[in-house]
This record gives sequence, structure tokens and C-alpha cells, in this order.
Amino acid sequence: MDSCLTLRFRQPELDFPFHNSLKNQLPVLGLAGRNNNAAPKRAVLVPRGRRSSTHHRRLIVRAEINSPIEGVSDDLNLIASRNLDFAYTRRKVRSAFTQVQLQLDHCLFTMAPSGIRTQEWYERNSKGLEIFCKSWMPKLGDQIKGVLFFCHGYGDTCTFFFEGIARYIAASGYGVYALDHPGFGLSEGLHGYVPSFDALVDNVIEIYTKIKGMMHDKSWPFFIITIVINVGTSYLARFSRLMHLVKK
Repeated sequence: MDSCLTLRFRQPELDFPFHNSLKNQLPVLGLAGRNNNAAPKRAVLVPRGRRSSTHHRRLIVRAEINSPIEGVSDDLNLIASRNLDFAYTRRKVRSAFTQVQLQLDHCLFTMAPSGIRTQEWYERNSKGLEIFCKSWMPKLGDQIKGVLFFCHGYGDTCTFFFEGIARYIAASGYGVYALDHPGFGLSEGLHGYVPSFDALVDNVIEIYTKIKGMMHDKSWPFFIITIVINVGTSYLARFSRLMHLVKK
């Protein structure tokens, strides 16, 4: 990768989700063949100097070899097999598969309304992360009835199946705005890692407050749709803070 891109997308420091540092750990990798039907590889991290100890706690990391995606070229499979931990590779994969996604035999894509106006951009939040945002607006000339903010769930993004859903909502006369949470989709951050649900909600409030402030018509009613991550009522309580956003 070009050095300037590497510097541009350099990730800020993240809290590691383990209490003990792994800097002094040595990986012991089991050898697995490249056969797609082979058993998953296992990596065992053993403390340096204690590899013979049977009483020390060990961290076991399992990694499976991804099977090729049927119906796409070898070049696309090579792109899809890249490490998706960081945003610049996730963005590259999304860019490569944009046309493939639109050609999927699914009603959300094959029957999606036409004429919907879309826009994509990045907002830098107070943590210094680039947050991917996207909007879907009704056809030019159609009256806007209200505005909907969308928050995706864990392991999801606002640029796949929600693409078709957003087009249907926009065709009904509503403006739709969505973002990728930090670490998901095209936003910066370690892939799939949520260090704090409070921080996740704070990011949503921050970004959508910016978007709401840019709208020329403040009289539109605002709505929020959230896909709940299955972590219990404490998460729902945090997301209830979003209600203040739509009431302001």
C-alpha cells in the first residue's frame, strides 16, 4: 500500500480488551493444510520462558480459513480474504464489491425504488475517528415528511441490506441518515470491537447532532431506529439517551 495512505489511515491507540499485556507472549501455531475442509488453525499464546509449564493460564485463539466466495473472480476473492481489522481494507473490499452487491438476487436490490438521492461522506468525531455517514433522500421535488436516523446492530453496517430498506423508506417521503459505528463497516476503529457502549452511544449523539444542525428545515419530525445488540437492559438504557436528540 502506498505509504501516504498508510499514514492517512493510521489507527489511534485502542484499549486492548485483555487485562494482561501480550507483548511477552510467544505464539505457537498449529500447522494446518490449505485445504478448505481442513480443521481450523489454533494459535496458543504461551508466556516467554514458561513454555513447558502446564499450570500457567493460556490464551487460545482460533482462526478459520475462509472458503472462496462462489460466483466471483479470483481477484475479488483475494481482496475479500484481506485482514479487515482496519478501515482502509474494509473500504477497499466494499469498493470492490459495490456492483456485485447491487446485482444480488434479493428483493431489496432487484425491486429497490429508483430516483432516490444518496450521499456518502465521513465525519471526524471528538475521538479523532472517521465515521462513515450516508443519506437517502426522496426524489427531487417530493415533499419530505420527516427524517429518520438509523443505528445498525453488532456485526452489521449501514451499507448492505439497509441500503435497500433505506431506499424504500426514502421513496415513502422520508429522509434517511445512517452511520457505521466505530470499528464497523467503513468507519475507523478495530473491527467489531466495542470498548464502551457509553462511547458508542456518545458517538451516535455527536454525529447525528451535527447532521441535524445542518438541516435547513428544523420543523421536520425526527425518528430513530436502532437494531438492538443483545446485551441486556443496560444497553437499552444507554440508547434511551438518544431520545433527547429527537426531542431537541
